[in-house]
Amino acid sequence: MSKQVDTVNQSASPAEDDVLEVLHGLMHQLRARHLGSSGEADPGIGPMERKALRFFAHHPGATQSELVQHSGRDKGQLARLIAGLKTRGLLEALPDEKDRRVIRLYPTEQAHALYKQVQQQRKALSAKALAGLSQEQQQQLVALLKLMGRNLQALDD
Repeated sequence: MSKQVDTVNQSASPAEDDVLEVLHGLMHQLRARHLGSSGEADPGIGPMERKALRFFAHHPGATQSELVQHSGRDKGQLARLIAGLKTRGLLEALPDEKDRRVIRLYPTEQAHALYKQVQQQRKALSAKALAGLSQEQQQQLVALLKLMGRNLQALDD
């Protein structure tokens, strides 16, 4: 039996044992499956548009600058993305009540419906990805991933 374990360990490449490589591979699989599962529910909506809609669904009335800060993306890229979402009727731009120079962005009803569909797809995919893990193991996994995130964030401090 130990010979079998040794064979398994010898056949594993260093990349397969690297946590960041495993996470990268998982994220790639999740993105591919999530995008592939969307079907006709959200034709033509890309990953960055999904992320922007998610941000504004959770932060209605936020500004483009707040999205730039949150996402770390290029201001010009996000300006084009937001313009496209407004053109498609997914975001509404309204001036701030106190400072009319500030434009606040709100998801429309159409955006909320689309976001709800995307969230349902994410939950279904999450359930499939976590199949076989107990509730305790899932909580432990989330805690460990959050710790990794805090460790990485501390590098910027």
